[in-house]
Amino acid sequence: MRPRVVMVLAIAALLLGGVLLVPAAYAKMSDGGDGGTVATAAGPAPTIPPKVVEPPQPTLAAQPVSVKVDGFYSWALMDLKSGKISGSKNSASQTSSTESMIKTWIVADYLRQLDESGKPLTSTYKEQIQRAIRNSDDDAAGTLNKLGGGTTQTKRMISWCGLKNTHLGTVDGYEGWWSFTEMSAQDVTRLGKCIQSGKAAGKKYTPLVLSEMTKVEGKVSQQGKSSGGGRWGVIDGLPKEIVSKEGPISFKNGWTPLVYDNDWHISCLAISKDWVLAVQTRYPISNGLAYGAKVCQDTATQLVTPKVGAALKIPSASGSKG
Repeated sequence: MRPRVVMVLAIAALLLGGVLLVPAAYAKMSDGGDGGTVATAAGPAPTIPPKVVEPPQPTLAAQPVSVKVDGFYSWALMDLKSGKISGSKNSASQTSSTESMIKTWIVADYLRQLDESGKPLTSTYKEQIQRAIRNSDDDAAGTLNKLGGGTTQTKRMISWCGLKNTHLGTVDGYEGWWSFTEMSAQDVTRLGKCIQSGKAAGKKYTPLVLSEMTKVEGKVSQQGKSSGGGRWGVIDGLPKEIVSKEGPISFKNGWTPLVYDNDWHISCLAISKDWVLAVQTRYPISNGLAYGAKVCQDTATQLVTPKVGAALKIPSASGSKG
């Protein structure tokens, strides 16, 4: 009799223990097995940390620009993703001389033709290319322009790159001379796209052209009569955030004080992977080259969006008038 009672009590205890074990096991599974607190309908909801949204990185985008110039002024900005061009009201209708900015085409066109001929780029002509772009050397550019066909090379640029308001220069004694080529600011951006896309220089040599354009040398004070002094303008108006995001900026400036109208003629071209910017200006020689360099710089700075430090209400450290 006693053994039977013991057995009944043992079975009852086992069943009771099982009932008690089920909620405990369920609780253990519901909290992931790490012994944490289990939220119930009556308890507090778990706290979800807010999602961190990174602020948009600055770039150049269409917006109003206000730069006062003692003379002619035009600018244009092309969005390379959409192909849309924005700019000043006269950016399509009025033209200005390209000066040394057109050396980008002279180099690109020479290299494309060289590749099409199947001939290698010799060290001699590679040096000419470097001098034409990095140092803005007129003699080197003239040599490459002659090899490219002179005025024929300029005419080819107009058709090859789809330019809409560009024509050969008509200054007495310099008719058709490459630096006197008249081009609208919008056409300068089309030339920039022609170079950036690979159409101007071809697939093989486009990286070389864009790379040389990042290595332009010389400050405003170092400009000479036929070479040097071209690292200024748009590049000085870009915050480091744009350069770090979009990589090295390719650019080429043109600048000449011309006695026939007693003006500086300035043409600034800058190319990134996302946009092409062109700035043109003419103003009295007495104002100096630094004046024109600042015009190109300030135009770029005003097109930066969002403004660096704007979210924290910290003024831009670029030093440009905005």
